[in-house]
Amino acid sequence: MKKNLRLLAVFIFANLYSQQYVFFGSYNWDKNSEGIYVYELNNETGKLTKVTSVKDIINPSYITISSDGKYIYASSESKIKNGGSVSAFRFDKETKKLIYLNQQKSAGENPVYLSVHKNGKWLVNGNYTDAGISVYPLLEDGKIDSLRQILHFSEGSINPDRQTKAHIHSAVFAPDFNTILFTDLGADKIRIYPFDSNQQKPLNEKESLFIKTKAGSGPRHLIFSEDGKTAYCIEEMAGEISVYSFRENKLTEIQKIATHPSEIKSGFESSDLHISPDGKFLYATNRGKENNIAIFKIKPDKTLETVGYKKTFGKHPRTFAIDETGSFLIVTNVATENAVVFKINKQTGALKKVGRPVKITNVSCVKTKVY
Repeated sequence: MKKNLRLLAVFIFANLYSQQYVFFGSYNWDKNSEGIYVYELNNETGKLTKVTSVKDIINPSYITISSDGKYIYASSESKIKNGGSVSAFRFDKETKKLIYLNQQKSAGENPVYLSVHKNGKWLVNGNYTDAGISVYPLLEDGKIDSLRQILHFSEGSINPDRQTKAHIHSAVFAPDFNTILFTDLGADKIRIYPFDSNQQKPLNEKESLFIKTKAGSGPRHLIFSEDGKTAYCIEEMAGEISVYSFRENKLTEIQKIATHPSEIKSGFESSDLHISPDGKFLYATNRGKENNIAIFKIKPDKTLETVGYKKTFGKHPRTFAIDETGSFLIVTNVATENAVVFKINKQTGALKKVGRPVKITNVSCVKTKVY
């Protein structure tokens, strides 16, 4: 009951008193294009209207937003040795502008994921190619301070093409922000670290744990239920979602379910997953042969039941986001360079495309925020 009232309050607030903004990251190193784009989202129709963009940043392929919405952080997946970096911007909602703040080296190649601690004091970055975790303090003005802690991993797994060494693909805080989990696609591991924001080096290596996923599965992204007791991990190479109970910083698998129809036997490229704000449905994207969104009902025991699939009206849906009112889902199709908005049926979980796809060069990431 409390959750429903909270969601109703968010919906009323978003529609009557505030504006939702949608932030897009992209790959732009081979084209003369912007890097980060900002759009307004119409709370009734789902229409996206561009308000600003920034150009002087290379391949901001993944972005994240501070909990108060003031700061945007981007990872530059440069694909150039020693070229990876993380950048900070301030979003001025009055002028609707992004203001560049500063940049730090990512201390590794191809940074692909960023998370901000809810207290706004720490930024955690995951490097894919050389499997590193870099941790930065954040200053009061939103700037990224110098590197404070870095971890490296090396071991791989069974796939000779994708898993000759470790590859970190996400860095996700548990809802209490006292633990952070890293999905390692190359090693088929989920790495679990206590996180103490009051320490100079917040990652506690001595008390870290890990679990092994199915060999060759390639864990990519991970999310938690709102209460923090259940985690869902999408496995890129297996085309599956593993459901885990999470207790005392330990993951215990309770279900494994395919993200694709049974007739799809190979070529899995599962990519992203998110839960609707009301906790009723989980959505997951598939690239490769499918280019669709899988829709799951979340049952009372937190396991998943397949509802259906929806084409993304584009190719290679790398990431997507659900707006804070739970009314719209926005997906980024990298290969066809478009972003598509879907209206969410809150009773059935079904998706209906609204409006025309928005053309954005090499769009790769999307985040939303109510202001």
